[in-house]
Amino acid sequence: MFSFNLILLGILIGILASFTGLGGGFLVVPLLIMMGYESYRAVGTSFLSIFIISVSALIAHSGLNHVDIRLGVLLGIGGIIGAQLGSRMVEQVPTHIFNKIFALILVGLAVKMFLTKN
Repeated sequence: MFSFNLILLGILIGILASFTGLGGGFLVVPLLIMMGYESYRAVGTSFLSIFIISVSALIAHSGLNHVDIRLGVLLGIGGIIGAQLGSRMVEQVPTHIFNKIFALILVGLAVKMFLTKN
């Protein structure tokens, strides 16, 4: 039953990630932490699941001509460097501090999105 629930959760995260472009980590990381994972393991596991979800979403969005390849590659190059730095930094942050930082980032993004008139 546990695996089935994770698959259902993955379906929901896949829909939200593909729909919003947020990658799903904003859901996966807090859920894994609530399940008892340390922050560094939650982040690493999240990246694996998000990689799989992202490849699928990329294929779907490419078929709909929603992809700017040049922009994606440039952001990806910067992301490679940032990912190497961030993965080493997260090990140094205790889970309870990480949770607070992560929550502040999510709340800040939510407020900005709510107040932006587009």
